[in-house]
Amino acid sequence: MTVAADVEVRGSGAADGEWKDPKRYLWLLGLLVPAIPFGAWGLVNLTGLDLFWWFGLIAIFVIFPFFDWFFGEDPTNPPESAMKRLENDRFYMWANLLYIPIQYASLIVGCAILVRDSMSVIDRIGFATTIGAVGGIAIAAAHEMGHRKEKVEVFLAKVTLAQTGYGHFVAEHNRGHHVRVATPEDPASARMGESFYRFLPRTVFGGLRSCWQLEKKRLARQGKGPISLRNDMIQGWLATAALFGALCLAFGIELLPYLILQAVLGFMMLEVVNYLEHYGLLRQKLPSGRYERTTPAHSWNSNRVASNVLLYNLQRHSDHHANPGRRYQMLRHFPEAPQLPAGYATMILRALVPPWWFRVMDKRLLEHYDGDITRCNVHPAKREKLMARYGAAAAR
Repeated sequence: MTVAADVEVRGSGAADGEWKDPKRYLWLLGLLVPAIPFGAWGLVNLTGLDLFWWFGLIAIFVIFPFFDWFFGEDPTNPPESAMKRLENDRFYMWANLLYIPIQYASLIVGCAILVRDSMSVIDRIGFATTIGAVGGIAIAAAHEMGHRKEKVEVFLAKVTLAQTGYGHFVAEHNRGHHVRVATPEDPASARMGESFYRFLPRTVFGGLRSCWQLEKKRLARQGKGPISLRNDMIQGWLATAALFGALCLAFGIELLPYLILQAVLGFMMLEVVNYLEHYGLLRQKLPSGRYERTTPAHSWNSNRVASNVLLYNLQRHSDHHANPGRRYQMLRHFPEAPQLPAGYATMILRALVPPWWFRVMDKRLLEHYDGDITRCNVHPAKREKLMARYGAAAAR
């Protein structure tokens, strides 16, 4: 299982009394993301261009990659002496929690706009994808809440995920993915040679199956069956059903196809991020048959400032998996961790174009393992082909 790595901090080395978090107020910029539907609405009214109903996709695939390129990287870390102060500072928690009211305000107002007679079907589809983009990025906020010990934050993580119908993510991610990360057994760890389109059904249905088994075993230990309101999966489904039912009751049943569309887009965004976070990385098996402990070397990392600010440092994924309880403001950069060539916003775009993805990432993956493909998590259907292409280096 995952073991918290006791790793040395490589940082500025400044003493606690001298150090101030330069990003402290930048984290509030993440609250602009759930306001994207309001931005789309405003831009359409300001310019008269219906193109801006698609503003969510424009933001993800055009604006955010530009911001990542323009603002560059920041590999610095907070000093160890400041960690306790950072952990106890409630400002960071509220910067995360405030995502929820803005997310739900944009969802409700967005639904009211979607049912207006003046909108064409194409405009409605575009605006539903914009609302779905918020739901997808909300998963970064929910991910942070879902890792906390405080029950109220875990509950709010489920509230955040209700928009995308992915309430089971908290249980599966914490007790499934974190235990099996970077192993062939993990449905949320992509394999070398596996395209995002092959990965998507494997991770969606594999995650559902895994979560059901985890909840079934947990409830069995309490003497209960899996069909129970205590089952996290059932709670998640009921929360989404209640949310969608209330919105359809308020705005009409014609809203339902657009609610489903935004939910599908939202959880696809989560899964494409899962795809790039551990692509091809593999924890080696020990003589005992167990996997080595999770270290920063088992997650792709990125220090792109823009995406890190907007996604609550989710891109510092190496430290997150080595130390799952560490709050986002404390996550660190490790030089030995494999580094993505760009931020998540750019890498999502590459993941959707498999030849582009493989050309960039297979080379980088092999460099991480000194050219030895036998140390990679290789997709079984592509093993023969990839071994023929890269196996010679491993044999030397």
